Amino acid sequence: QVQLVESGGGLVKAGDSLSLSCAASGRTFSNYAMGWFRQAPGKEREFVSAISGSGGGTYNAYSVKGRFTISRDNAKNTVYLQMNSLKPEDTAVYYCAAGYYGSYSFIPHTADGFTYWGKGTLVTVSS
Repeated sequence: QVQLVESGGGLVKAGDSLSLSCAASGRTFSNYAMGWFRQAPGKEREFVSAISGSGGGTYNAYSVKGRFTISRDNAKNTVYLQMNSLKPEDTAVYYCAAGYYGSYSFIPHTADGFTYWGKGTLVTVSS
């Protein structure tokens, strides 16, 4: 079992930056690919970014390329999402997710590639 706790959400203005963190507890963190998803009001949950267990590979949604950066610190069991040049359309609840892939450097980018989910943190971007 893996427990995930997101933090760092808040209210910012368009153009600002914000950094989210997700602390994981449970099993060997480096065996898990990690991802960020988001769900805006009235919309379905969508993929944002993901990173392999080793941190050597990442994959971003087209909508956030060049603005968001995912990273991880396996010594701290934490994954981060640095969000720059935020837009009002980035407003959503952001969820952290973990999927077990052992030593494979696989980077899932759909919800069914992840098994464990956090409860989310709200990011609101005002215009």
